[in-house]
Amino acid sequence: MAGKDAVYTHGHHESVLRSHRWRTAENSAAHLLPYLRPGMTLLDVGCGPGTITADLAERVTPGTVTAAEISEEALGLARAEVERRGRSGVEFSVADVHELCFPDDTFDVVHAHQVLQHVGDPVAALREMRRVCRPGGIVAVRDSDYTAFTWFPEMPELDEWLDLYLRMARANGGEPDAGRRLLSWAHAAGFTDVSATSSTWCFATPEDRAWWGGMWAERILKSDMARQALASGSTEEELHRLSAGWHAWAGERDGWLSVLHGELICRV
Repeated sequence: MAGKDAVYTHGHHESVLRSHRWRTAENSAAHLLPYLRPGMTLLDVGCGPGTITADLAERVTPGTVTAAEISEEALGLARAEVERRGRSGVEFSVADVHELCFPDDTFDVVHAHQVLQHVGDPVAALREMRRVCRPGGIVAVRDSDYTAFTWFPEMPELDEWLDLYLRMARANGGEPDAGRRLLSWAHAAGFTDVSATSSTWCFATPEDRAWWGGMWAERILKSDMARQALASGSTEEELHRLSAGWHAWAGERDGWLSVLHGELICRV
C-alpha cells in the first residue's frame, strides 16, 4: 500500500509476491500475537497477498478481520488467499491509510506490516489508524530498516543494490529506514503509551539463501523497481551485475543476511 503522493516501489511482480506470501503472523507479527483474543475486530492495513491477514483471522475467530488495500486489484490478491484457505470472518475494503473509510472507534486492533515505509505521510497514517481504533485498543505496526540490513561476506554489488534501493524508495516518497523512525512517528501522531521492540529475519541456510538471494536477483531485473531504476539512469548492464551479485551471495557457503525490523504496540 502507498498513497498520499507516494508510489509503491516494489510493485506486484511475481518475484515480489513470492516474498510477501512467505510472511506469516508468526514470522512477521509475533509482537502482536499475545494481545489477540477470540471475538476481536481487526483492521489489516496494506494486507498485500493476505497470508498474514488469514493467520490473524484464525486468531480472532469468531471475530472479524477487515483487509484493506489501496486498490481493488491489490485487494484481489488477499481475496484469493482467503478463499484458497476457506477462511471465514474476513471482509475487504479499498482504503487509503491517510483517509480510512471507517467511523471513529471501529476496531479493537489496527495492524500494518511493512506499510509506513511506503506512504507519503506516516504520521498522518498513524493518526488515522488511531482514530478508527477503539479506546483501550491497540495499533500495531512493523517496518524494516534497509540501512540496517547486514550481510556476510562483503560484496560491492549488494552495497550498490542497497544504495539504489534507498534512492528509488525516497524518490517515490517513502522512507526505507522506517524501522528506526516508528517510535518518533507514533509520538508525533499523539500516542503516549507505546512499546517499541525490534526483531529480525535471518537467512543463512543454503535453502534460505537460495530463496532470498534468488528473489532479489529476479526483482532487480523484473519488478517495478527495475523499471524505475532504468528510467532514472541505471543501465541493463548495471542491473544484471547486481542480480549476479545476489546469486553469488546465495552461493556462498558462509553467506548470512539479517533484516532488522522496528515494531510498535501503541495503546489507544
